[in-house]
Amino acid sequence: MKKVSETLKTAALLFVICFSLQGFASSDEDQNLSVDTKDEVDAYITHHIKDAHDFHLFSYTSNGERKHVGFPLPVIVWSSNGLATFMSSAFHHDDDGKVVVERNGSSFVKLHSKIYELEAGASQVEFDETHHATNAHKVLDFSITKSVMGILLVGLFMLIVFSSLAKQYTSKKVPTGFGRVLEPLVIYVRDEIARPNIGEKKYRKFTGYLLTVFFFIWILNLLGLTPFGFNVTGQLAVTAALAIFTLIIYTVSGNKDYWMHILWMPGVPVLIRPVLAIIELAGAFIIKPFSLLVRLFANISAGHIVVMSLIAIMFTLKNSLGVVGATGLSLVLSFFITLIEVLVAFLQAYIFTMLSALFIGMAVAEHDHEHEHDAQGHELPDTEDVRGDFI
Repeated sequence: MKKVSETLKTAALLFVICFSLQGFASSDEDQNLSVDTKDEVDAYITHHIKDAHDFHLFSYTSNGERKHVGFPLPVIVWSSNGLATFMSSAFHHDDDGKVVVERNGSSFVKLHSKIYELEAGASQVEFDETHHATNAHKVLDFSITKSVMGILLVGLFMLIVFSSLAKQYTSKKVPTGFGRVLEPLVIYVRDEIARPNIGEKKYRKFTGYLLTVFFFIWILNLLGLTPFGFNVTGQLAVTAALAIFTLIIYTVSGNKDYWMHILWMPGVPVLIRPVLAIIELAGAFIIKPFSLLVRLFANISAGHIVVMSLIAIMFTLKNSLGVVGATGLSLVLSFFITLIEVLVAFLQAYIFTMLSALFIGMAVAEHDHEHEHDAQGHELPDTEDVRGDFI
């Protein structure tokens, strides 16, 4: 256990240092940008937290020419002329719609990290007074973006690591190596999240999903603390997909008693039951998944925004404090905030998994109590809250 503790501490320290150094990578990338006003700082932060079609590491200036170091990712789009594929390097790091890429009879431009198709005969993007494209429209984008690549890498990493851990268990050996770090977390999710919230009878059926979603979110959150620029769990589409998975599981797994309490609540006057049914349906299909996706998305995005705002100090205060002073202040502040972000990375994975287990437990719970009846045989209201088992 001592070695495991030391490993975790070392890993946490490395993540903190890496993310704090992200400010220097970002400053190098934006040395040729003016980041002085509030609008410029907002645009700078927005640029760094959204998804991208290429993987950018850093930039530098050589002989007055700006050089970008990274590697392109596949662009896969469906346009008016069908499927078109090419590498993102065809845009030459342009994000203002100036570079036109022609493929499969269509002309494409990239504007604000979105790919558009130009209308027939157009050779460049035209904008209105609000800087919206007037002669281009969006396409169906199936590209391997930076976030998609992060998901694939984490999925492959989990497959390799947990397959190795499973083989050690089947051979009845004590886990070694990185498996010794994973084992306490696996046991914690099983015994402290799945078992008490779902119940002894059915927790094993859903433990696999809970373990997957916990480690998937946690590793992606930690990956977002590195200088590589991943912000996967800060993308609303990703958190929405995770919430939909949980929605499908507890909806399909819901037993007869669960649906009876939703559609025709026992123990309340008949006239009130339709109203309660509407409220319960809204809670099951809207409020619960919405709370899952927004909580994860908002907390992760807010953490990145705060750190990037502190990094922006080196731009906004470089005239008054000097480059060294502004950079030092930015590094110190971002370092302490990143300490908190390491905790938030675990906490958000825990909360999402805990709420998923709670919602699934409410759907599969069995009520053994029998309803009492009066002399005429009518069902009497329960003496305790119908949700009392879960409060």
